[in-house]
Amino acid sequence: MREIIFDTETTGLDPKTGDRMVEIGCIEMVGRVETGSTFHAFFNPDRDMPPEAERVHGLSAAFLATKPRFAEVADELLAFLGDAPLVAHNAGFDFGFLNNELEIIGLAPISLDRMVDTVAIARKRHPGAKLSLDALCTRYGIDRSHRVKHGALLDAELLAQVYVELNGGRQIGLGLTDSENRAGPAATNTTNAPPNAPWHRPTSDRPRREPRPHVASPEELERHRAFIAGIDQAIWTR
Repeated sequence: MREIIFDTETTGLDPKTGDRMVEIGCIEMVGRVETGSTFHAFFNPDRDMPPEAERVHGLSAAFLATKPRFAEVADELLAFLGDAPLVAHNAGFDFGFLNNELEIIGLAPISLDRMVDTVAIARKRHPGAKLSLDALCTRYGIDRSHRVKHGALLDAELLAQVYVELNGGRQIGLGLTDSENRAGPAATNTTNAPPNAPWHRPTSDRPRREPRPHVASPEELERHRAFIAGIDQAIWTR
């Protein structure tokens, strides 16, 4: 199953009072395994950046003034999201800002039926525990030492690892077939992020190894039969 893990950065806490989304980062997963396909974009919010918000994510009004407006990137973003479930931490917040941006440009909102909230999952798994992304990274031993400030793609990458752990860990992906792993779009958005940015990880076309043979040779089968025949009072001969 294809899923999108995403995070947003904003000018504040409430889109109903004029706050806007200024960054979005998305990670594609198939069968709970990251495919390497990502979408990342900054947006010009056409407003000031409150100091308290800038302290959180480090995005200044001057930096964002050079970025495209949401309307210019919306089609590309929606194409990447497709019809996949959308996973976010405290997802109601991120959905609220994303749908507010869609409403501003006259597009239909994304259905809340597609929303997967990792806070709700964590609350069931760890009742009474701290549920912040930092706390869950600590619980599951996920390295976040490079997270100096909040960043949408960086936080989405951390959340993807947390999401896997919340759903049973890495063993859940052992049955993934090659065709499933390559499902979904493979484009990585780099339109307005520096190519050397720490949050940018372009998809690489790594060579695929041929399957190794795992069938015993005739000589090995004969040696095995001779070994079995030499076992004294074997229980399978009784």
